[in-house]
Amino acid sequence: MRLALETLIEVKNLCKSFEGRPVLEGINLAVERGSVFVIMGGSGCGKTTLLRNLIGVIRPDSGQILVGGEDITLFDEKRMDGYRKRFGMLFQMGALLNSLSVRDNIALPLREHTRLDEKIIGVMVKMKLELVGLRDFEHLKPAQLSGGMQKRVALARALALDPEIVFYDEPTSGLDPVVTGVISQLILDLSKRMGITSVVITHDIGSAFMIADKMVVLFRGKVVAEGTPQQIRESPDPLVQQFIHGRPDGPIPLRQSSRDYLEDLLDI
Repeated sequence: MRLALETLIEVKNLCKSFEGRPVLEGINLAVERGSVFVIMGGSGCGKTTLLRNLIGVIRPDSGQILVGGEDITLFDEKRMDGYRKRFGMLFQMGALLNSLSVRDNIALPLREHTRLDEKIIGVMVKMKLELVGLRDFEHLKPAQLSGGMQKRVALARALALDPEIVFYDEPTSGLDPVVTGVISQLILDLSKRMGITSVVITHDIGSAFMIADKMVVLFRGKVVAEGTPQQIRESPDPLVQQFIHGRPDGPIPLRQSSRDYLEDLLDI
């Protein structure tokens, strides 16, 4: 029997609109400490908006985001700065600084947020690069690396401050199948060996089912399915089946317009 794990992140009735258009409508989810939690859905389903709320870049219109029991939506800027030091972020395109070496990219958060001696920072950089298998590349610039290597350097930077949570925005986007497998395995290893809680935003079905302890599927700002990978695979919901199998026909429409086509034309 699997023991219940501690909930680290809990989202309650989260709502967010932009210019009157609902993007998130009553999101509820719970992320267990040390687990890999995957958030899936097609383009425009609200994944990125949910992520931006989770990292405190924007605030919801209503609802709560509890991290370790504290509601981050109520944090002032000082408390939010403290919260952001608890997590690392792997951006979709890596977001490395091209003017800096690999070493200096990873050292940047250590220099900004600690008073560690440069020798200690150098040791920590080597340790993070060893975690992602790139210890011999610290003196190169990002432009001298492949896309997959850049993603691994960005992951090393996300780990620089030894975070308890790492957020991933489309970590395998644009990567070939082998490198996708490497990144997916790294996410798993960090969770299982180091106890890091991982929240992964993705539409890469293969990677999602490989790494997830639990997953949710979003559609039009709502959670339409949640559970283990097996439970999602066996979901009777035709929308879920269309999404995970990439079928062109089904409840998920190609067109996203809310108004009738002829009505729109007559308004011109």
